[in-house]
Amino acid sequence: MAINLAILGFGVIGSGVAEVLTENKALIESRIGKEINIKYILDLREFKGHPMEHLVVHDFNIILNDPEVSVVAEMMGGSHPAYDFSKACIEAGKSVVTSNKEVVANFGAELQHLASEHGARYLYEASVGGGIPIIRPMMHDLQSNDILSVSGILNGTTNYILTQMIENGVSFENALADAQAKGYAEKNPSADVDGLDAARKIVILAALAFGTILRPDDIHVEGITSLTLDDVRIAEAFSSSLKLIGHTEKVDGKVLCMVSPRVVPKQNPLSGVSDVFNGVLVDANMVDKVMFYGRGAGKLPTASAVVADLIDVWQTNPADVKEVVWTPANAENVADFSDYACRSLVIFRGNADSAPALSAHFGGAEVKAFPALGMLAVMTDKMTEAKADARSESASLPLVKRIRVLD
Repeated sequence: MAINLAILGFGVIGSGVAEVLTENKALIESRIGKEINIKYILDLREFKGHPMEHLVVHDFNIILNDPEVSVVAEMMGGSHPAYDFSKACIEAGKSVVTSNKEVVANFGAELQHLASEHGARYLYEASVGGGIPIIRPMMHDLQSNDILSVSGILNGTTNYILTQMIENGVSFENALADAQAKGYAEKNPSADVDGLDAARKIVILAALAFGTILRPDDIHVEGITSLTLDDVRIAEAFSSSLKLIGHTEKVDGKVLCMVSPRVVPKQNPLSGVSDVFNGVLVDANMVDKVMFYGRGAGKLPTASAVVADLIDVWQTNPADVKEVVWTPANAENVADFSDYACRSLVIFRGNADSAPALSAHFGGAEVKAFPALGMLAVMTDKMTEAKADARSESASLPLVKRIRVLD
């Protein structure tokens, strides 16, 4: 008896899922012991001449009301109607797998609860890191660990831009234009360069690590638009590179989640993640630090993660699986961002004569002078956001910026 599947959205990832299921059909069927049949493809377009054009439908209700479709792969993008369709399918007892980080971040807790109530499953391996296996390892392979923190380069577009700035001395503006020309960045790149894409992904990883799902709109988010080649050179003088990092940890028993540019010392494995690649570093109390690395986006890498979730659904009975269900964030389980503590690289305008006083102001911290730039930079000790801001702003020199350090 064949397993019938519907694909919602036949764009880059949706067509990639169909390609993986077609190219590896015999292999996948040998592993699940059943025949796979793509019965419907939902899209607004017609796809004239495509080998699967006969499967295309435009009415979602055809899929919803077909009892032969037991699982749906949602790759529509955006919150609506992707969330609405996913909810309706789950309430009809159909399992849903998705690559849609926006829906998972904003509605994941609700959809998980619904799936558990209706004998279905809601899986989302492809929502973070593209083809990098990270969701399932955190859910299963690391479940005997107390996870201390998760830090990641979660957006390939920004990492490509920063790589061009670091390795080739290209300005942010020119690196962004190059990323757009290569198809790595959208015409409107704000979701990437302003940190919004990474924010959706880190709240998902925070939920997996700590069981609490924060809203992407409610966490501290900074992008990379303010970074300059001067910042790159100053970070290099401290044996570090600049990366856009999503980070989560517990602060006084509460969940802290954020996205911002970071000065990453060379000894940190994330420092060497370049180009469009992603990397996720998980620090847990038993295994210590575990690194996940690979292509964080792309048609086939992401599609392979979607199909991995499909195989998981096909190989298990939802009644036999105890899924993780997240707790929505509230004032009692979310940390105050001002209490977060880390080291900082603080940059001021000034000359070498001011270095001793600046070092003393920061308790004897290391100071380097950059005469050609007319700047000084100090590497502070670990201190809270509130204290770091107050200390930086009370220095006698004009403050240029403060960039957090990821140790």
